[in-house]
Amino acid sequence: MVILIVATTIDPASINPANALLAMPGWKPGPFFQDDMKSFVNQKVRVLQHNKSIIAEDDLDKRWQEATGEVVGEVIFLSKHTAVSNRPALTVHPIGVPHLREGEPLPQGGRPGWAAPPNPRIGPWLRLLKKIALSHNLVPEFELIWDGLGLGGGDAVGNWNRESDKNKVLLGIGGGHYAPRHMDIVLKDDVWVAHLLSGYSLPMEDPSQSKVDSESKEIGGTWKEAIKAAYEATRSAFPGGEILAHLDHKSFKGWQKNAITGFLSEQNIKVGKPNDFI
Repeated sequence: MVILIVATTIDPASINPANALLAMPGWKPGPFFQDDMKSFVNQKVRVLQHNKSIIAEDDLDKRWQEATGEVVGEVIFLSKHTAVSNRPALTVHPIGVPHLREGEPLPQGGRPGWAAPPNPRIGPWLRLLKKIALSHNLVPEFELIWDGLGLGGGDAVGNWNRESDKNKVLLGIGGGHYAPRHMDIVLKDDVWVAHLLSGYSLPMEDPSQSKVDSESKEIGGTWKEAIKAAYEATRSAFPGGEILAHLDHKSFKGWQKNAITGFLSEQNIKVGKPNDFI
């Protein structure tokens, strides 16, 4: 299997790390894919460059296989990251908008109600990123990708092994965009990281404001769909892993926490505390 790394020339946060990666030794021109894309090859890694929006390319893995005969195991997108806080960050995260319904606007792309299987490299790479940032006096360079994929001759970082005894997988629920209370677990060694569903990804309708019978226990919104989509994607990405949901309790009101924990119990999704991930 090969790994696709996708970059666009119209986004400096995408093309700059791609250029830094391609400046490393071992790269060769890759096979023809399509007229508006260049490809480069180094061991089992393929870099694709194009000049369109990073969210405009669907099914790249299938299209690459059809064009080259190579099966794609991972697709990694180099892209700018935006948040309401405008906080600068160099980070790693899976993609998906499981909380959106069909027909709702998709400003950042994606498919409504769908979450991608989270790459097992997310947790290990984030810890590697922190290590590199500290070694560079908090000015991280793009050899996060070079080292993470093992192109420099060392072992690749973040290859999932279902036979390992270190198989606990974090599914974060609640909190802000940068998931501060989940990060304490993410940065622990040997913890695998899946989706971190921040509060805005869990739309819940306040029952006290609902016109529905107040005796009804049903709480509207797409929060259940978001949790289910993220959980199923995580099961797909970490076969044999022990998935533990971790809640940011302080970010929820009482009725929200009760609803979520009840739903997790119904779905047989285990809930873990920080010490459960040691």
